[in-house]
Amino acid sequence: MTRELLDSFWRAAAYCLHPKVIALSLLPLAIVGGVAAALGYWFWEPAVGDVRAWLEDTALLEPIFAWLRSIGAAGWASVVAPLVVVALAVPVFVVVSLLVAALLMTPAIVRLVAARRFPRLERRHGAGFVAGLGVSLGCTAIAFAALVVSIPFWFVPPLVLVLPPLIWGWLTYRVFAHDVLADHASRDERLQLLRAERWQLFGMGVACGALGAAPSLIWAVSALALVFAPLLIVVAIWLYTLVFAFSSLWFAHYLLAALERLRASAEPTGTTGAPRPAALPPPSLESPPGFVA
Repeated sequence: MTRELLDSFWRAAAYCLHPKVIALSLLPLAIVGGVAAALGYWFWEPAVGDVRAWLEDTALLEPIFAWLRSIGAAGWASVVAPLVVVALAVPVFVVVSLLVAALLMTPAIVRLVAARRFPRLERRHGAGFVAGLGVSLGCTAIAFAALVVSIPFWFVPPLVLVLPPLIWGWLTYRVFAHDVLADHASRDERLQLLRAERWQLFGMGVACGALGAAPSLIWAVSALALVFAPLLIVVAIWLYTLVFAFSSLWFAHYLLAALERLRASAEPTGTTGAPRPAALPPPSLESPPGFVA
């Protein structure tokens, strides 16, 4: 399976340069990025002010702020409030971007891959739009709950590098795998592939989750990034949509190829060999010429 994973990986990377894929990546940006920009314009300063007031009124954090003042780093206290707002806002926008990408971008990408690489692959329509929406919303709700539960563990340095990619990986695997197979595979084929390829798909999801964490590094460059936080959130959303486009392409190439192999292995042996000779016509019941009954 390593060869299939690498083959689909490089094909997905090459397809990311396709003009249609680039245009599709701008669709979630226009929707989610526009909402993020509007919310940042109207609510950024009030949100930072409310968080700063809450932090100042929290007795548990006062020793930390006192220690920062004692070492001459009192300015860092003013950075904490914007960081909290960004830390709370970015995961929400990321999950919403994933949902929008799964509903709007992934079907178009699957059609592109199928038309260019698998034009003869039969579509058996194993799941409709409503089923895909239900899977996306259900998995997104579970991912939100997992994120909320795991927030206290983010303050443990090793776990903050492990838990979010695992959550994103599971969500990516469940949503994209279903959406890629929804149109081409039957229900039984989809369930069979999800069982047979679950660990490979989960590994792909974790890898895509790790790639999805890369845009968050823009907040670690400098505290100056927080000044342009509303704009940088929009930039981060576009980077996330590019990661989602790559994820859709990777899952599409891998799963459609797996579906093609599954159907080829299920064909009867006689259908792939040399053509059978034409059947002889049944013997005639008429009397041959010159025969007298």
